[in-house]
Parts: sequence; structure tokens; C-alpha cells
Amino acid sequence: MSAHAELLHHLLDEAAAATPDAPAVSSGDHTLTYRELDAASHRLAGWLQAQGLRRGDRLVVCAPGSVVQPALVYAAARAGITFSLLHEQVRGVQLDHVLDDCEPALLVTDDTDAREAARRRDVRAQTTEALAAVAFADGPAPEVAPPGTLAVDPVCLIYTSGTTSLPKAVVTTHQQLTFSVHAIQSVLGYRPSDVVYSPLPLSFDYGLYQLFVSTLSGAHVVLGRPAEVGPALLNNLVRAGATVLAAVPSVAEALARLLGRARRPGPPPPLRLLTNTGAAMPAETLRTLRSALPGLHVQLMFGLTECKRATIMPPDGDLERPGSSGRALPGTEVFVVDEEGRRLAPGEIGEIVVRGPNVMAGYWRRPELTAQRFRRVEGLFPQLDTGDYGWVDEDGFLYFDGRRDDIYKENGFRVSATEVEAAARRVPGVTAAAVLPPQRPAPALLFAVGGLSASEVLRGMREEIEEFKIPRHCLVLDALPLTGNGKVDRKALAALTEEAVRVRTR
Repeated sequence: MSAHAELLHHLLDEAAAATPDAPAVSSGDHTLTYRELDAASHRLAGWLQAQGLRRGDRLVVCAPGSVVQPALVYAAARAGITFSLLHEQVRGVQLDHVLDDCEPALLVTDDTDAREAARRRDVRAQTTEALAAVAFADGPAPEVAPPGTLAVDPVCLIYTSGTTSLPKAVVTTHQQLTFSVHAIQSVLGYRPSDVVYSPLPLSFDYGLYQLFVSTLSGAHVVLGRPAEVGPALLNNLVRAGATVLAAVPSVAEALARLLGRARRPGPPPPLRLLTNTGAAMPAETLRTLRSALPGLHVQLMFGLTECKRATIMPPDGDLERPGSSGRALPGTEVFVVDEEGRRLAPGEIGEIVVRGPNVMAGYWRRPELTAQRFRRVEGLFPQLDTGDYGWVDEDGFLYFDGRRDDIYKENGFRVSATEVEAAARRVPGVTAAAVLPPQRPAPALLFAVGGLSASEVLRGMREEIEEFKIPRHCLVLDALPLTGNGKVDRKALAALTEEAVRVRTR
């Protein structure tokens, strides 16, 4: 790690000093060089301080992605402010929860209802258009009064689904973030010449870290649209000249389909590297991509918001060790334990534990939950009990076996069945609900009880939870089947799955 990159914005300072005229970030038709991104972050940091925001205050951003967001992220760090980026679809109950939970000093949003939610709580709100006018104003960038930020101060809150009905925020300090960025870059090896295409929202930590790792390496990151899986993906990659693609399985599968049937003139995208996390990548998808893009290398990864990245495969390591998600980041440790917390031998399945400086500070205002998941044992480094299960081979490669709670992955996003069920029950007319997590090839399935049709249930949920968390299929029942103990009988629901997935609900 550079001796100067102790705080997040130092990454940008160093990149702007080294390659000021190199492209830093693009979104749509807008591109900023490192000099321009650095200046925009100074202007916004000065503006935040002029608005009365001080070290330790919180800033929440809930708006479509643009070049304003990267500038604002670095500006918040520069001003000692803790930022939180929400998916642009967060509204209603979910947004109310975040505003009540972290009590921000400022909400950035272009949505009228969101601004009204902020007004009811005496939280100031500002639009991205207004902030763009500040960030990209003419003239020299102002000097920013140093807020006295320490490396151990929080810089970011990332809200993530959990085993409760509402999301919780993972607290990340400058020190934890910059360590993780350097560790990830040391394995992935982004180059200054790279164009990193990321169709992932910045609210997703995998997407956010594309910005930070690109800044550290001096690469050019292109921000695509969230969950970009349509026909435009291939054209966007070619137009951007993308050499690196940050993918989740749905994105990689879409690209494989497009390359498989493409009959377009011109060369394919110049991709040299594909990374993946969020869910297991199908082997057939990788075979198709490698066949269509002979120079492509693949690095599979495993991680959680609570530790950013736990393991990364060497380039094309999946060919030698199918099913593995790699070895622990440099300077960290990954192992598995039994129910008593004892370390298990290679090949034995147990709970995956991550230990090292990449383990985050805990959950915002959730001391009991923090104590359950984040523990300090065996010295200084914190230890994360992930709730994921798997095994490690004799060479330290991790193999994922599944979870033992209600968390599942859908299109690369972590989703809580409890959270989805609670949102469904808040829909007027729904009296009970249950979710079956996805089982390939079947997607997640929602069962609802009440007087509404399946489509009405799904429409109603759009007012209660983010669109990407809503199952694509819903089946309305007269009642949920129960076990002898009065709990929902998941096996009985699973027996209905084959019939239910044939029902078109949207």
C-alpha cells in the first residue's frame, strides 16, 4: 500500500498527480479525466462544508448513476463525511428506514417523494443536477478545510439485506477500505491502459469497488446501467473498448448469448479479463465466452459486504480447480470452523470465517448483531463469521457449499427471504407470504395468501421494496402449508414450484 493512501480520497489525489489527463470515469456521454474528477471532488467537498456538514455527518445518495456520484463519493471522504449510496429503486418503507436509521444531514435525490420523506424528517435534500452545477463549475477548485479525519473513521455505510425485515448498514472505515482496494488490485492487476466496464450499481459494493480499484491502478472505469443484461450490452462493450468486465452471472450469461448469436460486422469487444462475484458462475457460460473471446481470462471471486472480498482465483484457476472461488486476499485468512468454533481440517465442511484487515467495523447501530458476526479473537485482526458454509483444500482454495439462513443470491444481488416476505405482507390484501430461494434453473418464487391476483401482489410490492428484490414469479394460495409445529412447510411449497414457474405473472 502506498504510504500516502491512508484515506479514501488519497487514492484520487495520487492518480490525479500521476496521470491528470487520463480518462478516469465515464457515464453515458460524459467522461472526466483524473484532473477533472479531482477538481470536482474538491468543489463538492467545499460545498458540503459550506452547507454546514461536518466530520462524522452522514450523506445519503439515492439517484441514477452518473459521473456526479464518483465525484461526490470522493468529496464526502475529503470532507470527513460518511456516505451511503442506495440503489435508485429504493423508495417508500425502505428509504424511510434508511433515513431513520442513519439520520443523514443531506439526501441527494431527484425523486419528489424521496425529497418529501426527507422534509418530514427535517433532512435537507438536493438534486444531482444542482450538485453537477457545483462540481463542474468553471474556475479553480477551492481549498478544502482539513477536517482532521483519521484512518479509523467511518467513510461508508453500505445497506445490505439480512435476516431481518429491513436492511442493515455495514460500517467501513478508511483503513479497511484502502486495505481492501490495495489487496484486490494486487491480485487482479488492473492496468493503466484498461477500460473497466461495470454495469453494476455503485450501491452494490462490487460496483463501488470498480471505481476505487480503477482509481488505484489509473484505469478508466465506464459506468453502465444496473443489471444490464439486454441486447445493448455487447454494443456498449465494443463502443467503450472495454478490456475488463465486472460481471455477475446474469451479465455473463447475457454476453454469452449475444456473442453466440451475433451476426454483426466488426470485431468483438477487446476483453482481456472477466471477474465474477455475487453467485456461482455456470461453467457452460465460461466455455462459451472463452470460445468467442480467445484472449479472455477469468478470475472468480467470493466475498460479502462485511469483508468486501474474501477470496480470488488466479487467472483461469477455475480450469484447474472447478468449483473453487480462490484463495484468501494477501494479508488475510479464510478458514472453516465447526459448530464449536474449532478450525476444521482441509476437506471438511464448516462455516466460512474471514480474518484480517478487510473485515469491516460492524453494523451501524446494531451492537448485538455486530457481536454475533464480528469477533476479535487470536490477536488484533477482527474475525467475521460469514454464515456461509464450505471447505478449504490443502492449498488454501475455498469451495462454497451454501448458506444456512434465509439469504440467497438473485442476479448477483444478496436478498433476504425474510425481507421480501415482510414487504409482501405490507401489501394491502396480503395476509401471509413465503419465499422459496432460487434453485437453478428455477428463480426465486413468492407465495402469497389473500384476495389479490399474483400480478397485483407484485405491483403492490414495488411500493414496499426495491424492484430487483421482487421475485419474478408469484403464486397465490388459499393458505400456506404448515408443519406440525405451525411453521411454513417449505418442502410442501417446493412441491408446487414446477407448476408455479410456468405461470406468467408479469
